[in-house]
Amino acid sequence: MYLFMLIAITVLAIADIIVGVSNDAINFLNSAIGSKAISLRTIMIVASLGIFIGAVFSSGMMEVARKGIFVPAQFEFGEIMLIFMAVMITDILLLDFFNTLGLPTSTTVSIVFNLLGAAVVMSLIKISHSDSQSFSDLATYINTEKAIEIISGILLSVVIAFSVGALVQWVSRLIFTFNYEKKVKSFGMIFGGVALTAITYFIFLKGLKGTPYYKDLKGVLEGNEIFIILGSLVFWTLFSFAFEKIAKKTVLLVVIAVGTFGLALAFSGNDLVNFIGVPMAAYHSYEAWVAGGMDVAMSMEVLDKKVPAEPYLLFIAGAIMVLTLWFSKKAKTVAETEISLSRQGDTHEKFEPNALSRSVVKGTTRLSNYFGAILPKSIKSTIDTNFSKPEVIMTKDQSIDAPAFDMIRASVNLMVAGVLIAIATSMKLPLSTTYVTFMVAMGTSLADRAWGRESAVYRVAGVLNVIGGWFGTALGAFIAAGTVVFLINWNPSVITPILLLLTAILLYRNYKSHQKSSNKSIEEDSLKETGSRSVQGVILESADNISNVVKRGNKIYTNAVSGLAKQDLALLKKNKKQIEKLSTEVDSLRDNIFYFIKNLDETSLRASSFYINILGYLEDMTQSLEYISKVSHKHVNNNHKKLKFSQIKELKEVDDAMEILLNDAKTAFDSRSFEQIGSVINRKKEVLDLVTDKIVKQVARTRTEESSPKNTTLYFGLLLETKDLLNATMNLLEEYHNSFDSTIEPATITPDEE
Repeated sequence: MYLFMLIAITVLAIADIIVGVSNDAINFLNSAIGSKAISLRTIMIVASLGIFIGAVFSSGMMEVARKGIFVPAQFEFGEIMLIFMAVMITDILLLDFFNTLGLPTSTTVSIVFNLLGAAVVMSLIKISHSDSQSFSDLATYINTEKAIEIISGILLSVVIAFSVGALVQWVSRLIFTFNYEKKVKSFGMIFGGVALTAITYFIFLKGLKGTPYYKDLKGVLEGNEIFIILGSLVFWTLFSFAFEKIAKKTVLLVVIAVGTFGLALAFSGNDLVNFIGVPMAAYHSYEAWVAGGMDVAMSMEVLDKKVPAEPYLLFIAGAIMVLTLWFSKKAKTVAETEISLSRQGDTHEKFEPNALSRSVVKGTTRLSNYFGAILPKSIKSTIDTNFSKPEVIMTKDQSIDAPAFDMIRASVNLMVAGVLIAIATSMKLPLSTTYVTFMVAMGTSLADRAWGRESAVYRVAGVLNVIGGWFGTALGAFIAAGTVVFLINWNPSVITPILLLLTAILLYRNYKSHQKSSNKSIEEDSLKETGSRSVQGVILESADNISNVVKRGNKIYTNAVSGLAKQDLALLKKNKKQIEKLSTEVDSLRDNIFYFIKNLDETSLRASSFYINILGYLEDMTQSLEYISKVSHKHVNNNHKKLKFSQIKELKEVDDAMEILLNDAKTAFDSRSFEQIGSVINRKKEVLDLVTDKIVKQVARTRTEESSPKNTTLYFGLLLETKDLLNATMNLLEEYHNSFDSTIEPATITPDEE
């Protein structure tokens, strides 16, 4: 059974590397990807080199999984294997869950709290079976000091990294401004020298510390830090000067490339323990158990000894990490989250604002106004001038393809993250690379005024969600690992295969779910933003949107009537989702009005009036359909009385009339036969009279035979909203018909209309 466990742990380790790298890749990729300073291929090659070198030299960090969290001498071999099994199952599921959501989390905190949760529960099981021990003896099993250090490290990471990142970026922006090209020519070599010195120091101190080669360099590095820093500063400043003169390019490109390499090196060198530390500890435990006569009750004090990791295992792990970096789609999803939160311009926001984010934004706005009021006007004016951005009007879709931020911010992100991690290492503070890099990126975004009044509540909500997820990681890992080790301990030979099968199913389900969402192509009937600059172009491009709304609206109305007739709750629920989706798409078009108007030719301003009116009528249509879908679903969901046969029959008559009308309108738009719209408009009275007739009949029924107030309310609501839907549709058609006429008959346009 223990051999089976060891094999299972090894397989889980490979999967854990894949899910771990998918999450941690944002730590070293986002600055380079977000700035688009270097091609994606070059970024990936540089990061791959950093990862591979860091992985091969990382053996010294494996002690954390062996004895950093619990006291191995207090546990028997059988108990240790159960702990390691539980840790690997919960770690992989937890990290994959965050990857699927697209949220960055800390692999360090995940593995530490998995180990802590599993070890605590196993300790409690041992204490419960002992007559001489009580709960107070738990401290003899667990390294409580380490756990407290990790928790304090989380809080320190968040506050320090955010504050320092914001301060350094604010000063950098004040010096270089957003039009930094000219300033970089003058001060670029100094900035490059400082940044590259910081990153080099970081690579040596953090990237190499803990590797088997560090002891050879220890005598040279320790005690000579000042000389190394000064020597590096001179060397890199001269290098920056030479690079700019010879290559005729900014040295910021080198800063971003070297910074990416340094972070990748440190990540794999120090975080590889999070993925293979437990499996290697399990392997060494199994080896000692076999050598010790296969006694399950054998004490695991052997894990207290320092055992170097097998080089070929590190080589394989490094190769898997590099392959994951190149091929993982989930890594791209997690990266998109941080880039969207730090993007300089407006974009499609990933998070919805909440009460806390609104409170934070309101509070900081008041604070900002207070400091703004006490600052001298001359200083305030200088700051505002240096922070003024060049005006570039882009739609939210266009902003996704543009760089999220410039090279100054990318360089500061890498430099500050490197320095903070290096300082924390020298002070032996357990700062997570994820926490530092993410919070530095958020701090620099704030300092760069990327979180303006238009986007602040969304971005703050996103940051709070991510931070909440970090604490959720710790709590979730502790509880989940504890639960799993309890279940396995109950009956290892039965529960272990069941949990492994369940893990495989959940991983596959998450994979398919993510694949489906990431490969989601634009649906055929989805609404598209118009990019035309003339009124005729807007008319032709809007025709597709109107055709799609009419087609989808027709189906939604028919499904509402059909769902009520058949009492089909599933159909009504699906229908409700369809109208919510349509309504969101129409809202998105309205959000784009600002960019649409900015993009128009001066000679085609009449197109803006037409487009705004069209969007207004589309919104009226979706609101009516939303009401019809909502009340129909609510009626059936609340199990109210079914509509009478006569009411269903009359609704079906109205639906048939609406269907013919809307189908004719759709045909006119699809074929661009706009002259046919007039004949559709002429049938407005016919359908309105039909709806009015049904209202009159229901009034008569209510006075004589109707006994259900709910049915009466629903029926009147449906008919009145149908009238509103019809009026909105006809208003839209009339607007189109009139505008189309005016574009083909210019002589009829009056100066007022122009």
